[in-house]
Amino acid sequence: MGKVYRFTCIVCPLSCTIEVEVENRKVKDVKGYTCPRGKEWAIKEVTNPRRVVMSVIPVEGGKLPTVSVKTEKPVPKNKIPELMKFLAGIKVRAPVKVGDVIAEFEGVRIVATRDA
Repeated sequence: MGKVYRFTCIVCPLSCTIEVEVENRKVKDVKGYTCPRGKEWAIKEVTNPRRVVMSVIPVEGGKLPTVSVKTEKPVPKNKIPELMKFLAGIKVRAPVKVGDVIAEFEGVRIVATRDA
């Protein structure tokens, strides 16, 4: 028997408890899901976890001192520390509008989530 990972699925309100068995770095079995989306999510969570990252960036000359930002799409979980370091080095100048692209990190756009 391989290693078993247990998750509470976040894809829908059912919150299924899903077990993913991995052996030799390959998914061997998936149990406990109710829908195919939950199964797919659990497999991705084991093989290639990703997250949308949110943060704040300093703003010069704005009505507020910072602007909230987020990645336009999920980034690999293991890249988050590097992304946060990258974001810590950014400062923008007002005006900033919701949806403005503030920067790009490894092909993923960082967008403003409010005006500043």
